[in-house]
Amino acid sequence: MDAETIANLIQTGLPDAHVQVQGDDGVHFEATVVSAAFAGKLPLARHRMVYATLGELMGREIHALALTTLTPDQAR
Repeated sequence: MDAETIANLIQTGLPDAHVQVQGDDGVHFEATVVSAAFAGKLPLARHRMVYATLGELMGREIHALALTTLTPDQAR
């Protein structure tokens, strides 16, 4: 697994999002996802939205994903 693939999967699932993913070891990653879809949602709900874009890869190919989820206003 690589950071670019993860970013593409998240982007596909949240088309309006700006996504940055980092991770060099192939199993542990950090992602910052900025999306208007996060407005009014608590962090746990935001994380679930991102995890849903990755499906079964979470816990398998992706062992850890540290998330920062922001609305566009929060990212400014």
